[in-house]
Amino acid sequence: MNKKRVGILIFPDVEVLDFCGPYEVFSVTRLDAARQDAPFDVLVVAEESAPLAARGGLRVLPDVTTATCPPLDILVVPGGWGVRAALHRPSLLDWVAAQGRRVETLTAVCTGSMLLGKVGLLNGRFATTHWASLDWMAASYPDVNVIRDQHVVADGNLVTSAGISAGIDMALHVVAHTFGAEIARATARHMEYRYPSDNTRRVDL
Repeated sequence: MNKKRVGILIFPDVEVLDFCGPYEVFSVTRLDAARQDAPFDVLVVAEESAPLAARGGLRVLPDVTTATCPPLDILVVPGGWGVRAALHRPSLLDWVAAQGRRVETLTAVCTGSMLLGKVGLLNGRFATTHWASLDWMAASYPDVNVIRDQHVVADGNLVTSAGISAGIDMALHVVAHTFGAEIARATARHMEYRYPSDNTRRVDL
């Protein structure tokens, strides 16, 4: 099996479910329940190899660093309070920019899309973010077509989502696009997660 390699970026104060939700989806996806072969190889990527503290103090040990990360097929950029500091870290932004232009599928959860916007990966494209940051995105990146009423927004190889728990739906969308809707539904069923019946944003704006 030719596995798809998924890199999930983390940084200090990253929102926990932003990266753990997609990690769960990609790590439990199976094409054949009887064989239990995983079609995704999931790596947690950070700038340094030492454990870092996510939002709420959860300590996370990266698998690889940005310097040692192997080629990726899919990049997941999560959000959270730590995005505000990450927006001013040139080395991290350079890595995101390079990977974002190289990967087969580029994704962001929540305010992770602000990092993509910062390096120009959203210019002229449709994207979304956490409901509380929609205006921030629109003001910061006027060349982005900000979508306010959708939970997950797909524009070619770019997939962005609303906040936090929406990363699960984003990852299920990628599974469906890559391996078909039935595999995505089976993944959601395994997680005892309701497969999305529509794509409207889950909160009233």
